[in-house]
Amino acid sequence: MSFMQSLLNPYPWFKTMREQHPIYFDQTIGSWVVFRYADVKQVMTDYEHFSSAPPDRGDGMNMFANSMLMTDPPRHRQLRSLVNLAFTPRMIEQLHDRIDGLVNRLLDDMLAQTEPDFIRDFATPLPMTVIAEMLGVPTEDQDKFKYWTERIITSSNNPNISEIVPIYQEFGAYLFGMIEQRRNAPQADLISDLLKAQIDGESLTDMDLIGFCALLLVAGNETTTNLLGNAVRVFSEQPAIYAELRANPSLIPNVLDETLRYYSPVKAMPRHAHTEQQIGDVTIPAGQRVMAVIGSANRDESQFPDADTFDIHRKGNQHIAFGHGIHYCLGAPLARLEGKLALEAMLKRIETITIKPDAQLEPIPTPITFGVKNLPVLITTSE
Repeated sequence: MSFMQSLLNPYPWFKTMREQHPIYFDQTIGSWVVFRYADVKQVMTDYEHFSSAPPDRGDGMNMFANSMLMTDPPRHRQLRSLVNLAFTPRMIEQLHDRIDGLVNRLLDDMLAQTEPDFIRDFATPLPMTVIAEMLGVPTEDQDKFKYWTERIITSSNNPNISEIVPIYQEFGAYLFGMIEQRRNAPQADLISDLLKAQIDGESLTDMDLIGFCALLLVAGNETTTNLLGNAVRVFSEQPAIYAELRANPSLIPNVLDETLRYYSPVKAMPRHAHTEQQIGDVTIPAGQRVMAVIGSANRDESQFPDADTFDIHRKGNQHIAFGHGIHYCLGAPLARLEGKLALEAMLKRIETITIKPDAQLEPIPTPITFGVKNLPVLITTSE
């Protein structure tokens, strides 16, 4: 079976691979694939041997090459130190009331729909609006950003590069235009702040800024959208969990962490072997791609007892859904805040939420993320 099959439920295959072929080469994606928790953690943490910086493709698709996601130390540390200024606990907490108001407005709109779709009506516009507002993207342009981010996320599985390059070019040109506008007329937004930020006398270049903005829009949106959508999948599959959560909302942090582990929004992350590397009894040649499967690692029975059980009371949940080591997700506190406020409002206003029995869910067709494009739901309210 290929890594690109069973996108709606790859977990039985992950289990088989952990037991029988924990490291193998997948021809369909041209990559070594690593499934066990310890091995995945090693690949994600050991940046000296497994680089985040991909080889130069030279095809115009290098927008993210200057982002933290695709750089190694020392450059990674410099970039993270600069952009970390925008993600301090104080900065995130200042977004609380705005996110809370947005959550309830989106719930109003979704509950007014005769055929609500949780992804379309709630899980997509919530993080998109929050991040777009942080960057200063006008409301009327947010649909463009959703289109661009969806195409970029799925481009990892598109062999026809000529179809994707224009998307990157349009996206990059728009971001460059925003940077120029803020350079000439600063506003109260993240791009203006990053243009002023300096550490050790160094400022971000335009390509650094474009890489960061693109990363924030793509990774920040998709991760939170999938986290919320995957939580609703759990609630639909196991209604007792939602009922218990309504009875005890203090369990919201547990549910968010268990959702991150059980249905990890980021399914896998790529690395490249600097030199020939040995993982277990497999030798990976220098320069070859390695896919660290976070979704499989977070179901590894050697790390998580009863790994295939969604345990709302799980203790010591050391999942790696937000990554590990120097590349631990900078936006994790924002995703947690959005998830917490979303669930708090849902618990107050929604008595039950289940996926429509006849719904044909469409998985996101990429090896990188785990989620669905649509989630038609049946809702009973407590209002």
